[in-house]
This record gives sequence, C-alpha cells and structure tokens, in this order.
Amino acid sequence: MSDGTVSGQALPGRATRIMLGRFLVYAMVGAAGTAGQYAFLITAVSMGMMGPALASSLGAIVGAVINFVLNTLITFRGRLTLATAGRFFATAALAAVANGLMMSALLRFLRIDYRLAQLLVTAVLMCLTFGINSAWTYRATKPR
Repeated sequence: MSDGTVSGQALPGRATRIMLGRFLVYAMVGAAGTAGQYAFLITAVSMGMMGPALASSLGAIVGAVINFVLNTLITFRGRLTLATAGRFFATAALAAVANGLMMSALLRFLRIDYRLAQLLVTAVLMCLTFGINSAWTYRATKPR
C-alpha cells in the first residue's frame, strides 16, 4: 500500500506537477526563440556588425517575438491580446536589459567566451522570466 511517499519523501502535488510540466514546455518552446537570438548574436558578431553584448540584447528582442507567440498559444494556452502582449514585452524588455548587463559583466570581469556567457545568462533569465510570466503576464489565462 502506498503512503504517498517515495523513499520517505512526499510526492509532488498536482499543482507542482502542472507547474513543472509547464516549465518544461516553456523551456522547449523557448528553444525556438533562443535559436533566433543566437543566430542573430553569432551572425552580427561574426560579421563585425556590433559587439557581443549589444548583439545579444537585440537578438533577445528577436527571440521575444518568437517566444510571445509560442508561449501564449502553447505553454499558457492564452489568447493573443494587447494586454498580454504588453505584459509579455515589458518582461522581455527587462530581460533584454538584464541580458546586456549580465553579458557585459561576464565578459569584462570573468573574460569568458561570449557563447559560454550567453548560455549562462540564458539559463538564469529563463528561470526568472518563467516566474514573472507565470505570476503576472498570464495570470488571468486559464487552460482551455
């Protein structure tokens, strides 16, 4: 007979499983936006058009457009409304600024390769933006 535990630890509740599943979907659909961002970043830097921090920040905007559509329709099963777009892009703008600041700090102080720096920054910002988007951007969105 099961007591609701595995090795003495409580199993995650339904809400936790739903949130974890949503985070995994968020991460998967975010890969498309990240691909757009990285393509812009690497192309712009390789062609000498701009430095890594600026290219990364502008690439984040490209990725944000891709992510808005996919996350609204797939991850949060919402509707493409102006209010949702406003909240999403406010979050994305803050993330773009944070992206540039974090990239600049990692490149200047740790002197690591810009691609590794971008991977680290992306991981941190994915967690932060998921929390903001879950709690604020899509707070009124209910599953279909």
